[in-house]
Amino acid sequence: MDKATDTIGARIRYWRMRRGGLSQAVLAGLAGVTQSYISQVESGRKTIDRRSTLVAIAAALQVTVADLLGQGAEPGDPARERAAECVPAIWSALIEIEDGERRASTRSREQLAADIARSDQLRTRSHYPAMARLLPDLLLEAAAVGGIVLAQVAYQASTCLRQLGYRHLALNAARVAVTAAEDAEEPAWLGAARFAYAQSLPIESASLAARAADRSLIELQAGASDGRIRQMLGQLHLSAALTSTVSGRPDAGRDHLAEATREAATLGDPPDGAGFNGCGFGPTNVRLWEMSIAAELGESARVIELSRTVRPQVLAASIRQQSYWLDLGRALAESGRRDTEAVAAFVRAEQAAPAPFMLNPLAQDAVVAMVSRAKRRAIPDDLRLLAGRMGVSLAQ
Repeated sequence: MDKATDTIGARIRYWRMRRGGLSQAVLAGLAGVTQSYISQVESGRKTIDRRSTLVAIAAALQVTVADLLGQGAEPGDPARERAAECVPAIWSALIEIEDGERRASTRSREQLAADIARSDQLRTRSHYPAMARLLPDLLLEAAAVGGIVLAQVAYQASTCLRQLGYRHLALNAARVAVTAAEDAEEPAWLGAARFAYAQSLPIESASLAARAADRSLIELQAGASDGRIRQMLGQLHLSAALTSTVSGRPDAGRDHLAEATREAATLGDPPDGAGFNGCGFGPTNVRLWEMSIAAELGESARVIELSRTVRPQVLAASIRQQSYWLDLGRALAESGRRDTEAVAAFVRAEQAAPAPFMLNPLAQDAVVAMVSRAKRRAIPDDLRLLAGRMGVSLAQ
């Protein structure tokens, strides 16, 4: 497949053909959707808005969700290629750390602290390709110190790898963070590391991620008087709310969301927009996750309604601002009648976090669907420009 046609729908058709020419009707029956839905997804006229639907289709095709999303495998994207050059070295560093090897540090504590702060600034601005270039040496330097320093850098590595599509390596980094936080006996950082672990699990393991979050919530409850721990308890509730919903347990998801809402109401939004470890936990972040959960439930109107109550700019992390505009854009595009507003939202998402937006297959598929609809009339200039930046073909 070339970049112009390498969409989720095209990959579904590819794997359907690889499975002995499985018909759309049979695939639809196995995945619990309609044949018309599969047809529209494959042709690019419709997007897949629910993670649970991706899981069901991938299972029916006997592939992974990552196979359908093309994560970590698409050539030709400069951001991914720059980051990909660093991934083998990051992997090697993680293996070395997991095997217990430790090199002597070559940096002073002050220099190491400054380098970690630089990496964290890049994380806040979602400059993941630049962050990836720092991580191989930074991981080894942090390992020489161990404890909270290693937990923090491993957390950064997990976030960076996951956002770039290397979820399996993100899981390795999260495990390193968990071990380091346990060794340091630091509950707040253990909560952060557990959150990274739950976030790094594949979509197919949503039920496992929810159970992992539940266990972590019990483990951290004793330290709930610490404001940092309370923020991580809130984040773990949000993670469990989404993964419970994805795994078909919406009631449990609502319970976790309610707990996060109560915790956020007492804490408020972090004054600096970041909070402990940049998690940004507070009422604004809760509403952003609520938008994502509504999208997972197929409630596009609810996503749009919630968006009117959120001011994402109060949070420092650009990836959270992108989440707002991306969820809103997809909800607007879903109706098929508000594409102009959807394009404007996607442009805002791109401005907030360019590299993750360009690497997001769900964003690309939404743009493909809008281009397909626009072919019945003139393609608006703003959609034409956005599609061009994403490598989406405009050929009739």
